[in-house]
Amino acid sequence: MLLIESLFLQCLAISIGACIGSFLNVVIYRVPAGLSILHPPSRCPHCLRQLAPRDNIPIIGWFLIRGKCRYCHTPVSWRYPAIEALTAFLFWSVAAYFGTSVSILTLCFYAAFLSWLLVLALIDIDTMTLPNSLTQSGLVLGLIYQVSLASLGNGDRLAFPSLLLFGIGGAVLGIWLLDIMRISGKIFLQKEAMGGGDPKLAAMIGMWLGWQNVLLTLLIASAIGTLIGAIAIITKDLGKQQPIPFGPFLALGGAISLFFGKSILSVYLGWFGLT
Repeated sequence: MLLIESLFLQCLAISIGACIGSFLNVVIYRVPAGLSILHPPSRCPHCLRQLAPRDNIPIIGWFLIRGKCRYCHTPVSWRYPAIEALTAFLFWSVAAYFGTSVSILTLCFYAAFLSWLLVLALIDIDTMTLPNSLTQSGLVLGLIYQVSLASLGNGDRLAFPSLLLFGIGGAVLGIWLLDIMRISGKIFLQKEAMGGGDPKLAAMIGMWLGWQNVLLTLLIASAIGTLIGAIAIITKDLGKQQPIPFGPFLALGGAISLFFGKSILSVYLGWFGLT
Protein backbone atom coordinates (compact mmCIF):
# COMPACT_ATOMS: atom_id res chain seq x y z
CA MET A 1 0.00 0.00 0.00
CA LEU A 2 2.82 2.39 0.87
CA LEU A 3 4.52 1.61 -2.45
CA ILE A 4 1.34 2.45 -4.36
CA GLU A 5 0.94 5.69 -2.45
CA SER A 6 4.56 6.58 -3.13
CA LEU A 7 4.25 5.88 -6.85
CA PHE A 8 1.03 7.89 -7.05
CA LEU A 9 2.68 10.80 -5.24
CA GLN A 10 5.65 10.71 -7.60
CA CYS A 11 3.45 10.62 -10.72
CA LEU A 12 1.42 13.51 -9.35
CA ALA A 13 4.60 15.44 -8.60
CA ILE A 14 5.84 14.96 -12.18
CA SER A 15 2.55 16.19 -13.64
CA ILE A 16 2.32 19.23 -11.37
CA GLY A 17 6.01 19.98 -11.86
CA ALA A 18 5.68 20.04 -15.64
CA CYS A 19 2.73 22.45 -15.38
CA ILE A 20 4.58 24.68 -12.90
CA GLY A 21 7.59 24.58 -15.22
CA SER A 22 5.44 26.08 -17.97
CA PHE A 23 4.61 28.99 -15.65
CA LEU A 24 8.26 29.35 -14.63
CA ASN A 25 9.11 29.92 -18.29
CA VAL A 26 6.80 32.91 -18.20
CA VAL A 27 8.40 34.23 -15.02
CA ILE A 28 11.93 33.81 -16.38
CA TYR A 29 11.07 35.75 -19.54
CA ARG A 30 8.79 38.45 -18.17
CA VAL A 31 10.19 39.46 -14.77
CA PRO A 32 13.55 40.78 -16.08
CA ALA A 33 11.63 42.58 -18.83
CA GLY A 34 9.37 44.28 -16.29
CA LEU A 35 6.24 42.62 -17.70
CA SER A 36 3.25 41.20 -15.86
CA ILE A 37 3.42 37.46 -15.28
CA LEU A 38 -0.38 37.21 -15.33
CA HIS A 39 -1.44 39.27 -18.34
CA PRO A 40 -1.56 38.87 -21.27
CA PRO A 41 -1.92 35.07 -21.60
CA SER A 42 0.89 33.07 -23.17
CA ARG A 43 1.63 34.27 -26.69
CA CYS A 44 4.31 34.15 -29.35
CA PRO A 45 6.86 36.91 -28.59
CA HIS A 46 7.28 37.53 -32.33
CA CYS A 47 3.80 37.61 -33.90
CA LEU A 48 2.04 38.20 -30.52
CA ARG A 49 -0.67 35.66 -31.34
CA GLN A 50 -2.16 34.02 -28.24
CA LEU A 51 -1.21 30.37 -27.99
CA ALA A 52 -3.89 27.72 -28.32
CA PRO A 53 -4.51 25.46 -25.31
CA ARG A 54 -2.92 22.51 -27.12
CA ASP A 55 0.24 24.56 -27.60
CA ASN A 56 0.50 25.09 -23.84
CA ILE A 57 0.62 21.40 -22.97
CA PRO A 58 3.84 21.09 -20.92
CA ILE A 59 6.75 19.43 -22.75
CA ILE A 60 4.51 17.72 -25.31
CA GLY A 61 3.22 21.01 -26.76
CA TRP A 62 6.65 21.96 -28.08
CA PHE A 63 6.92 18.70 -30.00
CA LEU A 64 3.37 19.04 -31.36
CA ILE A 65 4.31 22.33 -33.02
CA ARG A 66 7.71 20.89 -34.01
CA GLY A 67 9.59 23.64 -32.25
CA LYS A 68 8.01 26.45 -34.29
CA CYS A 69 5.19 28.93 -33.73
CA ARG A 70 2.00 27.57 -35.24
CA TYR A 71 1.20 30.97 -36.77
CA CYS A 72 4.42 32.71 -37.84
CA HIS A 73 6.65 29.61 -37.88
CA THR A 74 9.37 31.35 -35.86
CA PRO A 75 11.56 28.77 -34.07
CA VAL A 76 10.67 28.25 -30.40
CA SER A 77 13.67 27.61 -28.16
CA TRP A 78 14.21 24.07 -26.90
CA ARG A 79 14.76 25.62 -23.49
CA TYR A 80 11.01 25.88 -22.87
CA PRO A 81 10.35 22.13 -22.74
CA ALA A 82 13.73 21.59 -21.07
CA ILE A 83 12.75 23.86 -18.15
CA GLU A 84 9.38 22.13 -17.90
CA ALA A 85 11.10 18.74 -17.82
CA LEU A 86 13.68 19.95 -15.28
CA THR A 87 10.94 21.31 -13.01
CA ALA A 88 9.08 18.00 -13.29
CA PHE A 89 12.32 16.23 -12.32
CA LEU A 90 12.83 18.51 -9.30
CA PHE A 91 9.27 17.93 -8.10
CA TRP A 92 9.69 14.18 -8.61
CA SER A 93 12.96 14.31 -6.66
CA VAL A 94 11.20 15.93 -3.71
CA ALA A 95 8.44 13.30 -3.74
CA ALA A 96 10.85 10.38 -4.24
CA TYR A 97 13.46 11.48 -1.70
CA PHE A 98 11.29 12.75 1.13
CA GLY A 99 8.19 10.69 0.33
CA THR A 100 5.85 10.24 3.27
CA SER A 101 8.52 11.16 5.83
CA VAL A 102 7.24 14.74 5.81
CA SER A 103 3.81 16.29 5.39
CA ILE A 104 2.29 17.15 2.02
CA LEU A 105 2.52 20.82 3.00
CA THR A 106 6.27 20.47 3.57
CA LEU A 107 6.67 18.75 0.20
CA CYS A 108 4.87 21.69 -1.42
CA PHE A 109 7.17 24.14 0.34
CA TYR A 110 10.26 22.22 -0.81
CA ALA A 111 8.98 22.23 -4.39
CA ALA A 112 8.33 25.97 -4.19
CA PHE A 113 11.84 26.60 -2.83
CA LEU A 114 13.41 24.68 -5.71
CA SER A 115 11.20 26.56 -8.18
CA TRP A 116 12.48 29.89 -6.83
CA LEU A 117 16.07 28.67 -7.06
CA LEU A 118 15.61 27.50 -10.64
CA VAL A 119 14.04 30.76 -11.78
CA LEU A 120 16.68 32.91 -10.11
CA ALA A 121 19.53 30.78 -11.49
CA LEU A 122 18.29 31.01 -15.07
CA ILE A 123 17.55 34.73 -14.86
CA ASP A 124 21.06 35.30 -13.52
CA ILE A 125 22.50 33.31 -16.42
CA ASP A 126 20.45 35.33 -18.91
CA THR A 127 20.78 38.83 -17.49
CA MET A 128 23.47 38.73 -14.76
CA THR A 129 20.83 40.00 -12.33
CA LEU A 130 18.81 38.57 -9.44
CA PRO A 131 15.53 40.54 -9.30
CA ASN A 132 14.61 41.89 -5.88
CA SER A 133 10.99 40.89 -6.44
CA LEU A 134 12.02 37.23 -6.53
CA THR A 135 14.67 37.18 -3.79
CA GLN A 136 12.39 39.14 -1.45
CA SER A 137 9.28 37.07 -2.18
CA GLY A 138 11.37 33.91 -1.72
CA LEU A 139 12.59 35.25 1.62
CA VAL A 140 9.02 35.94 2.75
CA LEU A 141 7.89 32.50 1.63
CA GLY A 142 10.80 31.00 3.57
CA LEU A 143 9.63 32.86 6.66
CA ILE A 144 6.11 31.49 6.13
CA TYR A 145 7.64 28.03 5.80
CA GLN A 146 9.49 28.39 9.11
CA VAL A 147 6.34 29.66 10.84
CA SER A 148 4.26 26.78 9.48
CA LEU A 149 6.96 24.29 10.45
CA ALA A 150 6.98 25.62 14.00
CA SER A 151 3.18 25.73 14.18
CA LEU A 152 2.91 22.09 13.10
CA GLY A 153 5.64 20.97 15.54
CA ASN A 154 5.32 18.77 18.57
CA GLY A 155 3.65 21.38 20.73
CA ASP A 156 6.85 22.39 22.48
CA ARG A 157 6.63 26.06 23.42
CA LEU A 158 10.28 26.45 22.48
CA ALA A 159 9.71 25.07 18.99
CA PHE A 160 8.23 28.23 17.53
CA PRO A 161 10.86 30.79 18.60
CA SER A 162 13.76 28.38 18.04
CA LEU A 163 12.70 27.45 14.52
CA LEU A 164 11.92 31.05 13.67
CA LEU A 165 15.31 32.19 14.91
CA PHE A 166 16.86 29.28 13.01
CA GLY A 167 15.56 30.72 9.76
CA ILE A 168 16.16 34.38 10.58
CA GLY A 169 19.67 33.57 11.80
CA GLY A 170 20.36 31.78 8.53
CA ALA A 171 19.12 34.76 6.52
CA VAL A 172 21.23 37.24 8.47
CA LEU A 173 24.32 35.02 8.28
CA GLY A 174 23.84 34.47 4.56
CA ILE A 175 23.61 38.14 3.66
CA TRP A 176 26.48 39.09 6.01
CA LEU A 177 28.85 36.48 4.62
CA LEU A 178 28.10 37.33 1.00
CA ASP A 179 28.40 41.05 1.71
CA ILE A 180 31.79 40.43 3.33
CA MET A 181 32.89 38.40 0.30
CA ARG A 182 31.60 41.07 -2.08
CA ILE A 183 33.27 43.96 -0.26
CA SER A 184 36.53 42.03 0.21
CA GLY A 185 36.61 41.14 -3.47
CA LYS A 186 36.09 44.76 -4.42
CA ILE A 187 38.93 45.88 -2.16
CA PHE A 188 41.49 43.29 -3.29
CA LEU A 189 40.51 43.11 -6.97
CA GLN A 190 39.71 46.81 -7.35
CA LYS A 191 36.44 45.95 -9.08
CA GLU A 192 33.05 44.47 -8.35
CA ALA A 193 33.62 40.79 -7.67
CA MET A 194 30.00 39.94 -6.94
CA GLY A 195 26.60 41.41 -7.69
CA GLY A 196 24.36 43.00 -5.07
CA GLY A 197 21.71 40.33 -5.60
CA ASP A 198 23.89 37.43 -4.47
CA PRO A 199 23.77 38.35 -0.75
CA LYS A 200 19.99 38.62 -1.01
CA LEU A 201 19.79 35.17 -2.58
CA ALA A 202 22.02 33.83 0.21
CA ALA A 203 19.67 35.42 2.75
CA MET A 204 16.71 33.74 1.07
CA ILE A 205 18.44 30.35 1.19
CA GLY A 206 19.39 30.93 4.81
CA MET A 207 15.79 31.67 5.73
CA TRP A 208 14.72 28.35 4.24
CA LEU A 209 17.56 26.12 5.39
CA GLY A 210 18.99 27.75 8.52
CA TRP A 211 22.46 28.95 9.43
CA GLN A 212 24.24 25.59 9.24
CA ASN A 213 23.01 24.80 5.76
CA VAL A 214 23.64 28.30 4.46
CA LEU A 215 27.29 27.81 5.40
CA LEU A 216 27.27 24.51 3.54
CA THR A 217 25.56 26.17 0.58
CA LEU A 218 28.23 28.88 0.36
CA LEU A 219 30.99 26.27 0.60
CA ILE A 220 29.46 24.16 -2.18
CA ALA A 221 28.72 27.20 -4.36
CA SER A 222 32.26 28.55 -3.96
CA ALA A 223 33.85 25.18 -4.74
CA ILE A 224 31.72 24.57 -7.84
CA GLY A 225 32.07 28.16 -9.01
CA THR A 226 35.84 28.07 -8.67
CA LEU A 227 36.06 24.75 -10.52
CA ILE A 228 33.78 25.83 -13.38
CA GLY A 229 35.54 29.19 -13.69
CA ALA A 230 38.97 27.53 -13.83
CA ILE A 231 37.83 25.02 -16.45
CA ALA A 232 36.25 27.77 -18.56
CA ILE A 233 39.43 29.85 -18.49
CA ILE A 234 41.69 26.88 -19.24
CA THR A 235 39.55 25.84 -22.20
CA LYS A 236 39.35 29.51 -23.25
CA ASP A 237 35.55 29.48 -23.18
CA LEU A 238 35.78 32.61 -21.01
CA GLY A 239 38.25 35.45 -20.75
CA LYS A 240 39.88 36.09 -17.41
CA GLN A 241 38.01 39.39 -17.11
CA GLN A 242 34.61 38.03 -18.16
CA PRO A 243 32.16 37.90 -15.24
CA ILE A 244 30.52 34.63 -14.23
CA PRO A 245 27.11 34.73 -12.50
CA PHE A 246 27.33 33.35 -8.96
CA GLY A 247 23.58 32.91 -8.53
CA PRO A 248 23.40 29.54 -10.31
CA PHE A 249 26.11 28.14 -8.02
CA LEU A 250 24.26 29.42 -4.95
CA ALA A 251 21.05 27.86 -6.26
CA LEU A 252 22.79 24.53 -6.88
CA GLY A 253 24.36 24.65 -3.43
CA GLY A 254 20.97 25.39 -1.88
CA ALA A 255 19.34 22.48 -3.70
CA ILE A 256 22.10 20.07 -2.62
CA SER A 257 21.81 21.30 0.96
CA LEU A 258 18.04 20.77 0.93
CA PHE A 259 18.41 17.12 -0.01
CA PHE A 260 21.71 16.13 1.56
CA GLY A 261 22.55 18.90 4.06
CA LYS A 262 21.73 16.88 7.16
CA SER A 263 23.74 13.88 5.96
CA ILE A 264 26.75 15.98 4.94
CA LEU A 265 26.77 17.92 8.20
CA SER A 266 26.33 14.71 10.21
CA VAL A 267 29.36 13.14 8.52
CA TYR A 268 31.40 16.30 8.98
CA LEU A 269 30.56 16.62 12.66
CA GLY A 270 31.21 12.89 13.09
CA TRP A 271 34.82 13.43 12.08
CA PHE A 272 35.21 15.56 15.19
CA GLY A 273 33.13 13.29 17.41
CA LEU A 274 30.39 15.93 17.77
CA THR A 275 27.41 13.78 16.73
